[in-house]
Amino acid sequence: MNLQQLRYVVATAEHRTMTDAARSLYIAQPALSRAIRDLERELGMTLFARSGRGVVVTAQGRRVVKLAREALDAVHEIEGLANHSGVSEAELRIASTPSLEAGLTGRLLPAYTAEHPGVRVQIVRCDGREGVVTAIRDQRADLGLTDLPVPADLITHPLERQEIVLISPPGLDLPNPVPMGKLHGMRLALPARGSTRRRELDAMFGKYAVTPVVVLETDERNGWLNAVRAGQASLLWYRGMAEQAGRAGLVVRSLEPAVRRVIAVVHARRRLPLIAQDFLATAEKGTAA
Repeated sequence: MNLQQLRYVVATAEHRTMTDAARSLYIAQPALSRAIRDLERELGMTLFARSGRGVVVTAQGRRVVKLAREALDAVHEIEGLANHSGVSEAELRIASTPSLEAGLTGRLLPAYTAEHPGVRVQIVRCDGREGVVTAIRDQRADLGLTDLPVPADLITHPLERQEIVLISPPGLDLPNPVPMGKLHGMRLALPARGSTRRRELDAMFGKYAVTPVVVLETDERNGWLNAVRAGQASLLWYRGMAEQAGRAGLVVRSLEPAVRRVIAVVHARRRLPLIAQDFLATAEKGTAA
């Protein structure tokens, strides 16, 4: 057994289909299937059983997957020690949604890089929460910054609660805070229908029995802001973006009752590289300060 085979086992267990696992490993699906079969013959046990179009991990396989993850984590940690010693520049990849990237680059990263100047941080830009989850599962990012909830296969480290506010063009006759009932009939720019964020907003509208007038449906954040700048609609966004909205001459109001979302650092269920552990410690320390 070698490290490549361990990676194959872990990827197959995480993705639950040979096709998705092969795609994440950048190899052909038949090659991955052959490698898994060869390993099963070598070990004398069945690691994965067919289930519809996917695979499920067997009882023996779960133990092997656990040990494989621990072995790969140990290798990553040894590589991290080498990076910390200055042999080569370490790279930390953090996936973030556009709404939270400003807070990441403006507050968390300066505190981290001040303590770890030898680490290069790459921001993996994702369209939304689902993109962050996918980047972590595909191992394109070590950590993710997103709002909750996320699937149960990820570990979450809550950092703060951010308020959702109403951002509107100037001139609207609205109180501050804005009662939820005022959203009824209000012209809004909203995420695309069917997206997770849209479903959450629709659930909130249903809870308060309000029906806004949907002017724009898109997951493109610049499209939202452009619609508000043009006086066509208002939008619901995080308080952390209020400064950007204010510079654009827009009006920011709270909602009544207040609506808040938990912001968290998330990662896969495996031991983090040392540089990622250091970032998490810095983020949690800054939150507590």
